[in-house]
Amino acid sequence: HVQLVESGGGSAQAGESLNLSCSTPRNTYMRNCIGWFRQSPGKEREGVAAVYPRSHSTYYADAVKGRFIISEDNDKNTVSLQMNNLQPEDTAMYNCAAVTDYCSVPLATHTFRYWGQGTQVTVS
Repeated sequence: HVQLVESGGGSAQAGESLNLSCSTPRNTYMRNCIGWFRQSPGKEREGVAAVYPRSHSTYYADAVKGRFIISEDNDKNTVSLQMNNLQPEDTAMYNCAAVTDYCSVPLATHTFRYWGQGTQVTVS
């Protein structure tokens, strides 16, 4: 069973930055794909960014491309989401997710099996 823990959420003003971190089991994430998703009340959950740790391939939603960066830290077994130039529309609950099987569609909710509890990001 894969345990995921998010951190780094909080409040920010438009134009500021936040860095989210997803902690994964030791070495396990290297065999998974890891994704960041977000959901606002009344809206469908959407994929934000994803990474394939073994190949280091990354994927981004159009809405965040050029502003957000997903990255890996092998020493800490974490996957981070650097969120730059935040805008009010980025306000959402952010969850990291993982799958131990094939990551067929990196930004699709149905691809992932394991989910963290989430961390709230509020931009004003």
